[in-house]
Amino acid sequence: MNLIRKPLLLSSVATALCFSNAMMAQAEQLKVVTSFSILKDMVEQVAGDEAVVSSLVGRNGDTHFFSPSPSDAKLLKDSELLVINGLEFEGWITRLIEASGFEGMTVVATDGAVLLSNEEHDDHDDNDDHDEDEHHGEDEHHDADEHAGHDHHDHGEFDPHTWQSLSRGAVYVQNISAALQTARPEAADALASRAAAYIADLNALDTKLKAEFSAIDQHCRTIVTSHDAFQYFGADYGLNFVAPQGWSTASEASARDVASLIEQIDEGGIAGIFVENIVDARLVDQIASETGLGFGGVLYSGALSETDGPAATYLTMIEHNAEQILSALQAAEASGACEHHDDDDHDDDHG
Repeated sequence: MNLIRKPLLLSSVATALCFSNAMMAQAEQLKVVTSFSILKDMVEQVAGDEAVVSSLVGRNGDTHFFSPSPSDAKLLKDSELLVINGLEFEGWITRLIEASGFEGMTVVATDGAVLLSNEEHDDHDDNDDHDEDEHHGEDEHHDADEHAGHDHHDHGEFDPHTWQSLSRGAVYVQNISAALQTARPEAADALASRAAAYIADLNALDTKLKAEFSAIDQHCRTIVTSHDAFQYFGADYGLNFVAPQGWSTASEASARDVASLIEQIDEGGIAGIFVENIVDARLVDQIASETGLGFGGVLYSGALSETDGPAATYLTMIEHNAEQILSALQAAEASGACEHHDDDDHDDDHG
């Protein structure tokens, strides 16, 4: 009897020790909350097993329309680190922090990134080099009255969609890595190593995309999207993005803006129109129907796809978007669809 029961006892002890070690490891993990899914993936890439990461806005979720719940407040209160985008992208975050009683560290991922302002969005259609005109943080204020077209002030002074640039995404990673190292100094070397490897992957993809987009004809670089979320992508790769909605999906597209966009499409020079995973497609459907402009596919602007989708991580999201856009540009270039129509042939019945 003893010979039979002793191995069982040892097995039970070993199981208990393993469970205890697992519980201790979980207890030692840093509790991190991010505002939306793209930031969650970035933190997970750097943190590895050092943190358990939750996102307030989930995959395929629209941060613009998010309304925090009591469970979100509790989740935040129990966390040690909060990572947000900043630039007024999360308009609800201050209220949530105050309501939750959160006392941990807040990291603004965009700190130190080169930002695009309202004025630069207006100038972007000229396809100029923005390097000399870009600004850091609050360095320069542009009067709202100077801005033409639809209202970008549904967020703040600067375009918040900074993650659409891989080089700026690397700044996010640096800020996240620094915060994690401050919170877990004993793991600083491992965290820094993962961050460096991750940034190297971002830089490699950036170099590849610059080479691919540079081969596109200069007259075939304009794309229509649902809302104005891709200006950083455009600035990096010399593309023009036009949209009926402003920076926020909650903004209203005016009849004048839609009519103007339809007229621009009718004149030619537009390579394709895209829908987004977080935006109601009806307005884009209307524009495509009235102009005959072909759909280029689905782009992921402010949220990752589900884990089995084409944009499961930040890196694959940028890669997927680039592939969709590049394919549409190449097809339009090959077919001659980007050529501007003569005024005599222009049908201005729209609008």
